[in-house]
Amino acid sequence: MALRVHQFPCLSDNYGFLIQDEATSLAATVDTPDAKAILAELDKTGWKLALILNTHWHADHAGGNAEIQAATGAKIVGPAEVRRIAPLDREVTEGDVVELGGTRFSVLEVGGHTLGHIAYYDAEDAIAFVGDTLFALGCGRMFEGQPEQMWASLQRLAALPEATTVYCAHEYTASNARFALSVDDDPAVAARAEAVFEARSRGEATVPTTIGLERQTNPFLRAPLLAPNLGVVGAPDHAAFAAVRAAKDSFKG
Repeated sequence: MALRVHQFPCLSDNYGFLIQDEATSLAATVDTPDAKAILAELDKTGWKLALILNTHWHADHAGGNAEIQAATGAKIVGPAEVRRIAPLDREVTEGDVVELGGTRFSVLEVGGHTLGHIAYYDAEDAIAFVGDTLFALGCGRMFEGQPEQMWASLQRLAALPEATTVYCAHEYTASNARFALSVDDDPAVAARAEAVFEARSRGEATVPTTIGLERQTNPFLRAPLLAPNLGVVGAPDHAAFAAVRAAKDSFKG
């Protein structure tokens, strides 16, 4: 692989991601949930930070930008919406390419959680950093977008190659698994949920995941198949997704 990924927990349930291009040793942080934790991990790795890659504007993703930039001189890259809480050195949108040494990230528009949310996709290494759009067995809440937009964004990610490694920003998988079991009786979902509960009981991370695994077991990607279970029959796919999302929003398990 040309890209190294150093993952670590921070805040209550976020993950931090430091990434390094092996060819040049240049590094980036994907989002800045906790500036002090990220700077401490940089000290441990000895990596030189060149870029801050923001996926969206929420404080647990861009709130550490200023402190980390002041400490490292890293340039801040992200969607225009990040300017709501922090300056940007480079605004990026669909079709743009961000280079970290020899590693090239395609910018994918995946709005819905926030309107301007983006993902960073490294096709050569088959790695995607998806922020809060897609989670292991879940997806982000629609704080700003509508079901049509969020469904299209999830389909955009689901269309990536099955072997793509997906780094999502939160450890929500056990909760997502409990919900998945409430709406989906597929044996593969039950098997995955059991594996998730066992992993979490050992204190292990359930991130990263893969596109193939999410296609097979994520109830939000499987929404059209689950529509009858939720009383949504004959509706367009985005309406089935909306029903699954509404059920998760009110789920108490």
